[in-house]
Amino acid sequence: MRLSDLIERLEEYREQLGDDAEVRLMTQPSYPFENSIKGVCSAEDMEMEGDANVVYIVELKQLAYGSQVAWDAAF
Repeated sequence: MRLSDLIERLEEYREQLGDDAEVRLMTQPSYPFENSIKGVCSAEDMEMEGDANVVYIVELKQLAYGSQVAWDAAF
């Protein structure tokens, strides 16, 4: 996914759900978890060589079990 794609999708949800909607990270499709998000950083922020054009969403902690349906619903 490109940054512009993510921003576009988030803007659509902002219009539907409002600014106060919580954002979580769903991980591991075979054994899904919902995670809170600590923040974002870039490879450049971490001084990584070779991946300078990458943005990372950083997980904070596991909140609950997730749902495999998320992988079918995501686009």
